[in-house]
Amino acid sequence: MSTLPAVHELPLPYVHKLALRGRGDIDLAVVHCTELPDLAMAREYGERVVHPESGTGNSGHFYIDRDGSVHAWVPVERVAHHVRGYNPRSIGFELVNRGRYPDWFDSRHQAMDEAYPDPQVDALVALLRGLAGELPSLRFIAGHEDLDVERVAASDDPALRVPRKRDPGPLFPWPRVLASVPLTRLPVYSPQ
Repeated sequence: MSTLPAVHELPLPYVHKLALRGRGDIDLAVVHCTELPDLAMAREYGERVVHPESGTGNSGHFYIDRDGSVHAWVPVERVAHHVRGYNPRSIGFELVNRGRYPDWFDSRHQAMDEAYPDPQVDALVALLRGLAGELPSLRFIAGHEDLDVERVAASDDPALRVPRKRDPGPLFPWPRVLASVPLTRLPVYSPQ
């Protein structure tokens, strides 16, 4: 059985308001990138309340910085808001990476050209392996872009459509990760 890497527990202020779930309900790991320049800005975004009815915001469960440090902002027993339609069954893994920042929806800035450093990928693999040992139902993995395929109007030209989500993007090392973890890439189908 794999062990979890060192994890810095930094719960979000509203974490107690997020819905509880059984550990056996979790079968999916979703890999994201923050599309922000650093962990501090990701935290600022994570603390924002964007769902007034529940007093909660959008965030993943785990954030992995470029140096490989792992930060837990939402316990796995809580449903975090990180991917539409799949939250109740999934754990969100946010890799610090600028992605398309700051022009997420500008059609001229859709390249995601920041590579994922080895320490960050190694930490993700260790975390996934450790969680797969702790959560017997955890069997699948997907990228955010696999699950949220909506296209939206481009901010520079509303006549053009761009992907709402592209993370983790073309530089994410899927072959390396899939060869190192006991998870299967989720076939894309309707959310449950």
